[in-house]
Amino acid sequence: MPDQFTAIASAHEKVAAAERFGTPCYLYDAGEIERQYSGLRSRLDDRMQIYFSLKANPNVSIIAKLFDLGASAEVSSLVELHTALRAGVPGHRILFLGPGKSRAEIEACLEHDVRAIICESAGELDLIDQIARGLGVTADVVLRVNASFEVKGSGLTMGGKPRQFGIDEQQLFSDDAFRRERPHVRLMGVQAYMGTRILLEATIVENTRRIFELAEQIAAHLDFHLELVDVGGGLGVAYFKGEHDLDIELLAADLNEQIAAFASRRPGTEIVMELGRYLVATCGTYVTRVRYVKESLGERFAVTDGGTNHHMAAIGIGSIGKRNFPIAALRTDGDTELVPWNVTGPLCTPNDTIGKAVQLPADLAPGDLIAVERSGAYGVTASPVHFLSHGYPAEVLLEGGAAVLVRHRDAPEDLMSRQILHRFAHASSDATPITVPVAPEGAS
Repeated sequence: MPDQFTAIASAHEKVAAAERFGTPCYLYDAGEIERQYSGLRSRLDDRMQIYFSLKANPNVSIIAKLFDLGASAEVSSLVELHTALRAGVPGHRILFLGPGKSRAEIEACLEHDVRAIICESAGELDLIDQIARGLGVTADVVLRVNASFEVKGSGLTMGGKPRQFGIDEQQLFSDDAFRRERPHVRLMGVQAYMGTRILLEATIVENTRRIFELAEQIAAHLDFHLELVDVGGGLGVAYFKGEHDLDIELLAADLNEQIAAFASRRPGTEIVMELGRYLVATCGTYVTRVRYVKESLGERFAVTDGGTNHHMAAIGIGSIGKRNFPIAALRTDGDTELVPWNVTGPLCTPNDTIGKAVQLPADLAPGDLIAVERSGAYGVTASPVHFLSHGYPAEVLLEGGAAVLVRHRDAPEDLMSRQILHRFAHASSDATPITVPVAPEGAS
């Protein structure tokens, strides 16, 4: 870990990067990534390993930065696996999970010798055993459990309900399918993911305690050595008015007590926490440029060059009503009067509203830059980027006063290159016609 943090990018640097690389774009602040990771790592018991969940932001340069800081990788697709490997993460520091793994994905896991495959059904166990037998290897497998208890205070609850994720806790204790001998599968761990966007320290601590206990019970019942316990994660960040970021000092102090207690019972067992949003959300700024300003029925509108096709989360994560991310005009000059503006994008849908009644300068004009902060997780990667064929925006990494392009924006030729033009010729006179049966008149 570096002795000092990389400097966090200034507003001037963000404006310069947006002007240089164009808009819409995502700016990722390497100094903020380092602050988030190192702030937690320095307080958390060393026995808790941190794995970065690529689903939050799969940019290869982001992953390389976190790996350099000490994080391992949790992936959920073949491309995510290859991305982690390309970033320099060795196979033995990669976990692969997901409810619908393909044969190709399982084969790749075994060929690259990942730390473990996190298995989510009895059928998947059978397939892993079959593929491993064909390759002449033994697969290390962690069982994902759909725990019977629920999380309180989670943005999205992942346990205690019927889910496509994991194996129901009751099934693991009652179904003999999980005790069946599979010569090429080595059960060695348990994983549970109870919820996401959790902003209550006590909830995270209680989840961890209960997952430790459940993992021990499952290992004892299925008679395997508990080498790894993955307690999920779900650490949240504040986006909306009235929310507060986690108190990491308080969280780590209470969490470390649970880690120490478990480690005293299970010395040598690896402990893993998966973190995505917490590590990268605060590093990201989505920058759009105002194209037009207008009024409609007494409300101000700023129509920008980027919208929810790049930042679907800005609609309001899991909210019934619209709640705004932190949004501001990206300016380097002095203060000005603020008034409410609706910030919209270029899409042909009323849902393309990035922010509603956002406090922005009264003199907002075409050409001004608007920044949506805390956009480093589930931004472009969780958005319908091909709606109206706009494609991906540019992605830029800011570090040490430098701005580096880490993803090219999609050009029209990029999008068109995947399409194949075909026109059916007129049928010739001797072509066999296709006959479509027609129901008798009056039939339903």
